[in-house]
Amino acid sequence: MKRIVTAVGLGLMLTGFLSLPAKADLKLCNNTSSTVQVAVGYKDKEGWASEGWWTAKPQGCINLLKGALIARYYYIYAVDRDKGGSWGGKAMICMKDKIFTIRGIDHCAERGYQQQGFFEVDTGEKTDWTVSLSGDKQAAAPAAPAAPAAPAANGTAQPVPVPAPTAPQTNTTNTQ
Repeated sequence: MKRIVTAVGLGLMLTGFLSLPAKADLKLCNNTSSTVQVAVGYKDKEGWASEGWWTAKPQGCINLLKGALIARYYYIYAVDRDKGGSWGGKAMICMKDKIFTIRGIDHCAERGYQQQGFFEVDTGEKTDWTVSLSGDKQAAAPAAPAAPAAPAANGTAQPVPVPAPTAPQTNTTNTQ
């Protein structure tokens, strides 16, 4: 009888472990040889928000948002701090150079913020997603700002210096 009670107790304990919720986050993996700083934009129950900055070391991954993802689309802007240049897109979102959390995407300049193009990440409504940045950036020509561009759809980030006509690309993957 003691063995049966022990076996039932062990079975209940294992069932409890197996029913724990899966860890769900929005992550970014920096597959470059440079340190990258990252900002994220998203829409939640309170409206649009943007936050920054996270630092992703070369060949490292970071959590941008912890917990189950609540939106289908997220927006990323990343800056190569070692070699210059950036990953950006067409979604104009408020940000600033120092650590920030900003509510709203309208009237950025009037509120003392910069407006920057972020690239869109379609998570397909998954609760866990990883964005991968890759491709070493070349330094932009002196006095030429890095122009944000839309990400290409083929999956690998290939950032280019201004005024190159091709757009940086990203690779997003579902990790669930």
